[in-house]
Amino acid sequence: MSIYVEILVRAPMDALWSHTQTPSLHERWDLRFSRIEYLPKGRETEPQRFRYSTRMGFGLQVKGEGESVGERDLADGSRSSALKFWSSDLLSIIREGNGYWKYIPTPAGILFLTWYDYRTRFGAMGALFDRLVFRPLIGWATAWSFDRLRLWLEQGVDPAQAMRQTIVHTVARVGLALIFAYQGLVPKLIARHADEIAMLRDVGVAADMTGMAVTALGISEVVLAASLLFAWHRRWPSSLCIGLMVLATIIVGVNSPRYFDAAFNPLSLNAAVACLSGIDLLVLTGLPSASRCRRRPTSEKP
Repeated sequence: MSIYVEILVRAPMDALWSHTQTPSLHERWDLRFSRIEYLPKGRETEPQRFRYSTRMGFGLQVKGEGESVGERDLADGSRSSALKFWSSDLLSIIREGNGYWKYIPTPAGILFLTWYDYRTRFGAMGALFDRLVFRPLIGWATAWSFDRLRLWLEQGVDPAQAMRQTIVHTVARVGLALIFAYQGLVPKLIARHADEIAMLRDVGVAADMTGMAVTALGISEVVLAASLLFAWHRRWPSSLCIGLMVLATIIVGVNSPRYFDAAFNPLSLNAAVACLSGIDLLVLTGLPSASRCRRRPTSEKP
């Protein structure tokens, strides 16, 4: 149940080391932390202690402490950083933990990986919550953050910009999925609205076939809604939405133009869906994805 994340970063070793070992840079890309602060050392040989905090919203934040030891220029050309961390904050499910980062040079770039594990508080309930909810979530957040770091170093995508694009993409995709799910379920599969049947007849569908046609269209829209969510980072669902909206508008305009002056009409709905799809396509480039990371070790065993 320990957490392992690995990604290939095509950037100089010194740049990757700096962006992960400098608190002001680290906190910009790592979704797990809102602030990281190094504490003064008594002696240069002491481990570097630090404080961290994570905002949870509604004015709440979780605080903790840790210490790390960074090693440079190992015999094989790699670098590593070991750390341990703990929290006395009762809002934190993590009681204490430890782990490491490794930076391994390869011909294709720097293999950047982490392994860490921790003990929870709140007894059996805390362990169950961690297993079902928190551990999968923090593992995903680690992987997503690693890819955000990669985009920053490789393509110059600022972490704040990557977050804005992620929010816009989420709003667009969820909005599109809700629209198609509603349009497929309510007026077609559940209510079988008279307007849906009338527009099919205008196209030339026989009266005894309209029920089957409405059902098929409803199922198709529900499937498209699911595709928008499951193919989360793919371009084709949003591209398909634009094409379908253009086609549907043309069909209604040719065969059922009387619906264009209704209070709630297909022209405004189709235009809004097409615009939302276009916005989604615009922000997909440079979007972080946890799926680009390896989540299980191969040759490197923790």
